[in-house]
Amino acid sequence: MPQITGAGGSLAVISPQVARTPRETEEPQPFTYEMLRDFGNRVAESYGLVFTLPDDLREIYTKFGIDLARGNGDADPDYTRRPEPADTVKILEGLRRP
Repeated sequence: MPQITGAGGSLAVISPQVARTPRETEEPQPFTYEMLRDFGNRVAESYGLVFTLPDDLREIYTKFGIDLARGNGDADPDYTRRPEPADTVKILEGLRRP
């Protein structure tokens, strides 16, 4: 987070989750970034980010006790497809250059 703000950026998380996760309710300190809800995945869909997990991966989530439908409403998260923070910082730094 310090590298992002140091590069002139700010962070906001946009999530389709309709239910708070145990981590959110047990977090000892508030997040240092905005947490926004994208009900119905309208924002994600406008950026082409909506997808469905394959059945075998859904089964793995279920075995770990993760109820995707309850937590995400009509969306399915894929935690493996996230940008690397270092790449984001490089892009932000590039935007600041004259």
